Amino acid sequence: MATTLSRTSGRSESSVRVGPRVGKALLIAMMIIMALLTIFPIYWVFTLATNSTAEIYSSPPPLWFGDNLLENHDILTDNVPFWRSVWNSTYISIMAMITTLFFCSIGGFGFAMYEFRFKNALFAFVLVTLMIPAVLNVIPYFVIIKIFGWIDTPRALWVPGMANAFGIFLMRQFIASSMPKNLMDAARIDGASEFRIYWSVVLPLIRPAIGTLGLLTFITSWNSFLIPLVVLKQDITYTIPVTLRNLQGTYVTDWGAIMLGAALAILPLLVIFFMASKQIIEGLTQGAVKG
Repeated sequence: MATTLSRTSGRSESSVRVGPRVGKALLIAMMIIMALLTIFPIYWVFTLATNSTAEIYSSPPPLWFGDNLLENHDILTDNVPFWRSVWNSTYISIMAMITTLFFCSIGGFGFAMYEFRFKNALFAFVLVTLMIPAVLNVIPYFVIIKIFGWIDTPRALWVPGMANAFGIFLMRQFIASSMPKNLMDAARIDGASEFRIYWSVVLPLIRPAIGTLGLLTFITSWNSFLIPLVVLKQDITYTIPVTLRNLQGTYVTDWGAIMLGAALAILPLLVIFFMASKQIIEGLTQGAVKG
């Protein structure tokens, strides 16, 4: 009887040890598969950027790098002012990032740390604007920009979004969970003005949220297509997505050149993401886990 019990207990212990190992192995395998499925489209864009259009249309399509990189570059730069578009996208994205960080952080600071009349109603109105589909704003957006005389100018793409609802909401939530009001009172006792409190006390404490909002704003502005397509008329003012769209002809489209342009447009975003992915995750989660 004792021998039977010891054998049974030994089997149960071994099954307990094997179970977590199998589950961990399956989890790792699933994560590897999902990572490959995520990476493959990006890899394929860079692969097609080095192949000609005829090779891209071949069956099966190419899965390795070709020898047509320089030809695709010549086609890309000869047909559209691509590098001018890179500068336009860089300028607009940086200006959008800087102004959004400033105004959204001030708005979030006000909603989080001050009490004033209709505060909750105003914040609720800000949140409601998040529910409006962006497509519905295109016509009013265009009319306002035309009234201001900003058609075909870069400021039409970064000025209207300086104080957006998502940025104010993110900053408000992060400041409310990270900034003790006693610290503000101590700064006031030391003679600091309200703006000095914001600049010297609040901003250093919310650096993760600042980094997150800045990166998200830069990426969103860099990838924006619909609004630049509506307000920009001349090719020298186009951003990268609109420029690449102009390479698509009615009858003939050089996909090799388009893929090269897409690869060059993706490359800065990949570098930024790999350098700051930890910052993005920290900024999006830190405010939620602090009590």
